[in-house]
Amino acid sequence: MSKTIQVFVTGGTFDKDYNFITGELFFKDTHLNKMFDRGRSNLDIDIKTLMMMDSLEMTDADRENIKYNCERTDRTRILITHGTDTMVQTAELLARAKLIDKTIVLTGAMVPYAFGTSSDGFFNLGAALAFVQSLPRGIYVCMNGRYYNWDNVKKNRQTGYFEEL
Repeated sequence: MSKTIQVFVTGGTFDKDYNFITGELFFKDTHLNKMFDRGRSNLDIDIKTLMMMDSLEMTDADRENIKYNCERTDRTRILITHGTDTMVQTAELLARAKLIDKTIVLTGAMVPYAFGTSSDGFFNLGAALAFVQSLPRGIYVCMNGRYYNWDNVKKNRQTGYFEEL
């Protein structure tokens, strides 16, 4: 069994960049390589960008693409960076696919990594890396230093935090 952690990038606030002239957020490239380097990670990680989009714009076909890649990889530990607005919806689809031989952790950020130290992305990524290595097989959402079972979590839109149901 490979110890390599498969990382699937889907975009979300995590990977948005900021246009200093217009004030708009946009997608260019994933920040994950820089983040792993900055964090001095020496884990065996395979990063694959599936898409770069806001999760509010994700279609059923986009989620099926995520599921397909999770099914197809021979890696048993999978970390998915994802927009926070529909992260739980994607986790539910993955759980219904019965990927029983894999540990899958979805994580994201409320503030883009490009905003520097005000972003929660670096913290969430580190927590998700620890959880994907230590949790038993299953589907999880990791935000704010905690992990949640896919069927016992929601995003509280008033507070901006994830919480148990």
